[in-house]
Amino acid sequence: MSDCHSSGVSEVINLASTGETKMPVIALAGQPNMGKSTLFNLLTGLNQHVGNWPGKTVEQRSGNFTLDGKTYHLVDLPGTYSLTANSPEEVIAREFILTERPDVVIAVVSAANLERSLYLVSELVCLPVPVVVALNMMDVAQQEGMKVDAAVLSKELNLPVVPITATRALGVRDLLQEAVDVINGKEQTLPNIPEIRADVTKAIETVENLIENYVPTDYTPGWVALKLLEGDTEITKSMKTALPEEKWKAVNTVLLENDDAMVVVASGRYNWIGNIVRLTIERPKMGQISVTERLDRVATHPVWGLFVLAGILGLVFWLTFTIGSPLQSWLATQVVGRIAGFMRTVMVTSPAWLRSLVVDGVIGGVGAVLTFLPILMIFFASFGFLEDIGYMARAAYVMDNIMHMMGLHGKSFLPLFLGFGCNVPAIMGTRVIDSKQARILTILIAPLIPCTARMAVIAFLAPAFFGKQAFLVSWGLILFSIIMLVVLGILLNKVVFKGERSAFIMEMPLYHIPNLRTVGLLVWQRALSFLKKAGTTILIASVIIWGLSYLPAGDLNTSYLAIFGKWLTPVGKLMGFDWRLTVALISSFPAKENAIATLGVLFGSSANSGLATTLASTFSGATAISFLVVTMLFIPCLATVAVIRQETGSIKWTAFSVMMFLVLSTVSGIIVYHVALLL
Repeated sequence: MSDCHSSGVSEVINLASTGETKMPVIALAGQPNMGKSTLFNLLTGLNQHVGNWPGKTVEQRSGNFTLDGKTYHLVDLPGTYSLTANSPEEVIAREFILTERPDVVIAVVSAANLERSLYLVSELVCLPVPVVVALNMMDVAQQEGMKVDAAVLSKELNLPVVPITATRALGVRDLLQEAVDVINGKEQTLPNIPEIRADVTKAIETVENLIENYVPTDYTPGWVALKLLEGDTEITKSMKTALPEEKWKAVNTVLLENDDAMVVVASGRYNWIGNIVRLTIERPKMGQISVTERLDRVATHPVWGLFVLAGILGLVFWLTFTIGSPLQSWLATQVVGRIAGFMRTVMVTSPAWLRSLVVDGVIGGVGAVLTFLPILMIFFASFGFLEDIGYMARAAYVMDNIMHMMGLHGKSFLPLFLGFGCNVPAIMGTRVIDSKQARILTILIAPLIPCTARMAVIAFLAPAFFGKQAFLVSWGLILFSIIMLVVLGILLNKVVFKGERSAFIMEMPLYHIPNLRTVGLLVWQRALSFLKKAGTTILIASVIIWGLSYLPAGDLNTSYLAIFGKWLTPVGKLMGFDWRLTVALISSFPAKENAIATLGVLFGSSANSGLATTLASTFSGATAISFLVVTMLFIPCLATVAVIRQETGSIKWTAFSVMMFLVLSTVSGIIVYHVALLL
């Protein structure tokens, strides 16, 4: 049929070239949880670039790899279930393929979930680019008792199919060689395509004839005609503008006469997939229970699953205090303290203000923040491990009932879970939520998920104030924050919104052994991002805080910062704070780590005693727990506030969010402080 066809070798594109050198471009396409990111990380390693697609907030990842002395550019397309314009990810994936025309597309599918993952392939074979199929997770399929015949799959698709296990780099070189053979024209790709009912096929041909002279040069008329009949909103809007009125009327008449075309096309694809899967897969015998099913009996249980989730969070904090805290203390005393002492000695003849700027401002501020890098790395590694093993989806599933109490569903928990890394992507992730009211409600409560920056501040201060009880205190603070999220969500839903209940449909990826390389790269990238922040944002904030604490006369107690802090003393005293803690809290607005940097500046650096020890000897336990609670609930960082404004498109909702957290944190701090005094 004319609407689906595959070309041979496409033109070489200069997308990734530097200077005059042109590199062949390979695109990785696949649905979520197919192992695409593992393959990308394996090939590119540290030689990759992460940013945003032009005009989009969707992450763009690309990098280079070398095979047999030749360099290739690899583009990791966003994970997407189809190529219909239902999300920014789907539009980006297909627009890149159609407009940039990569030399080959590697479609990553899961051998353990072949039926679902072939749907994207059924759409890719209709695009004018050569396709090679990477049959990934062969080990997981075997673990689940399935046998997948790659040779039969290749014959049925009439495409190169290479079985791989990306987590162990098995078969990856064969996959790349197959892709290179396609690029070099040694192998042509002429895929078998899904059949579509005759009357709809005729309608596609009719529409194709009507629009062929008006289709953008990057598109093929047959593909555009197919998308029009599928009801694709982006293509429909584009062609309605491009076509003369009489042509559009003729096209629209055909569309109205074939209003069931979308179902017919989808049915054709599913029949095509079903026939292929029946010939390709040998399933386990009836009654055989897979590893995933055994584990999910506990992990997704409505009661035991919650205990598992709480236990995992507790284990993360146990690891943090067992491994991270000693490393943090060593860095504070042996590295930052020694550097501060050395600079104080070297600069003994320098002006007092310059010595204070370097020792107290730069080293005291940035150095204090850098000491909890080990703590952050443990958080990054822990959550990267949980995501890669397939547990995150289970966590969302067991939280579904709690989400319903707030008028939300599991879709809202997915972006909320991202908040454990950073609240910014968590709020951006709310785009997956269909209901506008549910989306805004999720955005408003998302900052109550403790991000790694907040947790690092807690992990730094809790051991200083509570010693061996730090693990329980931190675990309690996390649970307290989540409880507050639920309570606030219920109140907002009842008072501000009329919550909508909807069904929770979610993919549960199979459990598999995590790829240490993938987790390691995640830790590296996030740690590098943190170091860049420490070298820019936090450095600037530290210098500003130092300037305010030094001017006008070089005396902290008469400085501008002290004047400002003492002006807020009446409010701070209600929570047990002196002016220094109040200022540290306010300075956390640009970035949460600034709270530690500010305390480092205000209390100075010493080679003999760390900041944590100084704080513990200065403030009472009641003040400490109050400060930790307020830190957990305080106004989110500046970047989070900015993205709330961006995603809600409303200054009103942004201001409401800021005031809500200001009131919530202040009231909670006052209550906690006075209750702690009674204990």
